[in-house]
Amino acid sequence: MNFRKALLIFFIIISFSSASLAQDKSNWPSSLRFLSGPAGGNWDMLGKLLADIWTLSELPTTTATAGGGVSNILNTHAKRYDIGFSVTSLLGAALKGEADFKGRAVNNAVIMTNLYSQYTYFIIRKDYAVKNKINSVEDIIEKKLTPRFATLRPGTSSEFIIKALFEKAWGLDYKKIFQVQYESYESGASLLVNNHLDCFAFSVGKVAPIISSIEDKIDIVFLSVGQDALNKLSESYGTVTLEIQPGIYKSLPQGQAPIKTVGDYTCLVVRKDLPEDLVYELNKMIWEKQYDLALEVPDLSELAPAMALPEKIPAHEGSVKFWSEFFNN
Repeated sequence: MNFRKALLIFFIIISFSSASLAQDKSNWPSSLRFLSGPAGGNWDMLGKLLADIWTLSELPTTTATAGGGVSNILNTHAKRYDIGFSVTSLLGAALKGEADFKGRAVNNAVIMTNLYSQYTYFIIRKDYAVKNKINSVEDIIEKKLTPRFATLRPGTSSEFIIKALFEKAWGLDYKKIFQVQYESYESGASLLVNNHLDCFAFSVGKVAPIISSIEDKIDIVFLSVGQDALNKLSESYGTVTLEIQPGIYKSLPQGQAPIKTVGDYTCLVVRKDLPEDLVYELNKMIWEKQYDLALEVPDLSELAPAMALPEKIPAHEGSVKFWSEFFNN
């Protein structure tokens, strides 16, 4: 445990050592099962922090387990787990029974809150990009290249977005274009650095330590996605266009043009049948500890009442009650 995480947990203990939540908890579960994300990513780190915060703040004891964006929705719906990370577009597809959710009725998983924007990064070794004169995903398709490629395993939001992008934008199966393998954030980074991959693609927040770790070891290029492709994906699943801004990573210094890519929102998905007052308190604790959480996961500083609940995706009643208080007062 690093110093900042230890300090965060210390302040949580102090702030609740002499206080108790007043509401009746008789209908609350004794524990919460929380699905985070693949090892080495923001979801993994933030999941452990949230589990600690909720456990230490007189909410039900919470345990965090590794998961993925697709499976987290299905497991939450089926009551095998209570809360999980996903992305908003994935829940939209699940509620419509589309894409990875065909034939799987999902009606007990709803949004708890959006947390921060989610970027899809196509990272390619600079030596490969220069040799083949590529700057965009479209360049790979047009030049009929077959780079050694990795993304996260099927069932994760990363793999869903990449599969959906190629299907909706270009009518292609990405597995027939790339030499594909499935890796974790850490193993994919290691393979890219050691020249066993040419391209590594995944979804993560605006500030991703795994990318900084990669570019500390090798020169990389961020591939852009064309606006026409972004629009087609947005029409299908409600994704947005985001831009990787210069200055965040040394591979895209100040003065260069931003890189367009697929945008979405990391969200928490929760069982619809959890008590309203419990979900209210879970949201409240995230909001009260936002500053401390953002010390570990800077993307969480984006969380704001205006973006917490999406317009077209159903949210839990406890979340609606909590976040609407900011607009009614």
